[in-house]
Amino acid sequence: MNGINLVAPKVYNLVWEIEKFATTSKVALKWVNSNGETHSITYKDLYNKVHQYAFSFKNNGIEKGDKLFVMMPRCVETYAVYLAILKIGCVIVPGSEMLTIKDIQYRIDHSDVKGIVAHNQYLDTFSSFAKSGNYKLFTINEQTGVWNSLNDQAIIGAHVLTVETKSDDLAFISYTSGTTGNPKGVVHTHSWGYAHIRTIASSWLDVTEDDVVWATAGPGWQKWIWSPFLATLGSGATGFFYEGKFDPETFLTLLNKHNITVFCSTPTEYRFMAKAENLDQFKLPSLRSAVSAGEPLNQEVIHTFKKYFQVDVRDGYGQTENTLLIGTLKDIKAKVGSMGVPTPGNLVEIVDDDGNLVGTNTVGNIAVHINSPALFKHYYNDASRTNAQIRGNYYITGDRAKKDEDGYYWFDGRSDDIIISAGYTIGPFEIEDALVQHKMVKECAVVASPDPLRGNVVKAFVVLTENSSNGDELIIELQEHVKKVTAPYKYPRKIEFVHELPKTTSGKIRRVELRAREQMPESK
Repeated sequence: MNGINLVAPKVYNLVWEIEKFATTSKVALKWVNSNGETHSITYKDLYNKVHQYAFSFKNNGIEKGDKLFVMMPRCVETYAVYLAILKIGCVIVPGSEMLTIKDIQYRIDHSDVKGIVAHNQYLDTFSSFAKSGNYKLFTINEQTGVWNSLNDQAIIGAHVLTVETKSDDLAFISYTSGTTGNPKGVVHTHSWGYAHIRTIASSWLDVTEDDVVWATAGPGWQKWIWSPFLATLGSGATGFFYEGKFDPETFLTLLNKHNITVFCSTPTEYRFMAKAENLDQFKLPSLRSAVSAGEPLNQEVIHTFKKYFQVDVRDGYGQTENTLLIGTLKDIKAKVGSMGVPTPGNLVEIVDDDGNLVGTNTVGNIAVHINSPALFKHYYNDASRTNAQIRGNYYITGDRAKKDEDGYYWFDGRSDDIIISAGYTIGPFEIEDALVQHKMVKECAVVASPDPLRGNVVKAFVVLTENSSNGDELIIELQEHVKKVTAPYKYPRKIEFVHELPKTTSGKIRRVELRAREQMPESK
């Protein structure tokens, strides 16, 4: 598959990738808190924590194959917790601090966890679980009631051998965002980690041991496992993180001050940075590789970063169920508006609803061959939903695109995001991309809105960069702007200004919620 072997050895623990650097004095992690204080830790000192945590888990009855629900913030201990769990052959069930009690309860029950690992600041969240007595409980600092401390001073210097797991042993059960129905537990094995590191680190992120990598994803989500964790530490690079809240000017300042060479961020963060005031005052001389994933990145953002910082922001596409599947890789020529090409080692095609290949420049389903090493194993305890995603020899992603004669892919939208208006099939992203090119548009989302004549029309929900006293005039201005950028029939016949867009806890726009709002009687 594309000239690269992503198949892991039969006996393989993905922690071995990081252990290559475990005895070095090289800086593994560098971080800045909200007060501006800078700290760092070497690979050697980080791995001493890993041994300590692994010993504590084992000493408190955690055994190979057990599943542990983990809720940790951006901190150095999070890296040590993840490594320690994998080191002893156990399974990580990640959880973001943004989850509700109902969300947590579902994940814990559904994945059959034996233990919970929570940072001290989240202990109140787990009070009901602690009272039940059904779980082994672990926290970071001092022992608190029924919570066992992973930082037990009595076991500093402990040494724990890494379990020789099989490559198809479970490593992660990561839950989808759950835009519809209950979240699905996506099972990834150690072999997925092997394939992922070799897919994403070199060909897309372009990470070397000499780099300082800032990947902004938060713990608890698959993207954190992707870039800040595996791709960065698995390459022996220095990982950077910021413990404060997102602020465009702060991020741009930190990128410069700490000589970040590789930057991986969300489209939303890029969009806000591109709209920052006095952008010409910021300089990013060290930045050589900038990538984005999560949602398609608007061309206006790409043009802005090229203009002000002389860096090409390269788009990437992947899912919780796989790895980076398609992207503007480091060595290819970018095509404006294209998703890029399939990543090395992954067989990605465009197929119809029956799993048959479609022709060049024909819109169909983005699909991954079921033998691709970087594809998930299955949905945990959910064979029916697993089977529902398979068509012939392909896993259907739920996203639609077309492939041109040069093998470049062009995003069209989610299958359920497609708008049919007066017989025209319209993908929302092209319209969103046009809208955000306007200086008054901070971000937007486009959905179908019922119409008695056309069946549906295009409606845009728009967040403005600043308040406007001439709303009706601005609507006309935006409509005319879109007509100039795209085919005129695609322009949003309806525009509604909103203060914010509904999003999943992982930051993706919930178009499903906006579509549902449009189906309500008062919206028609």
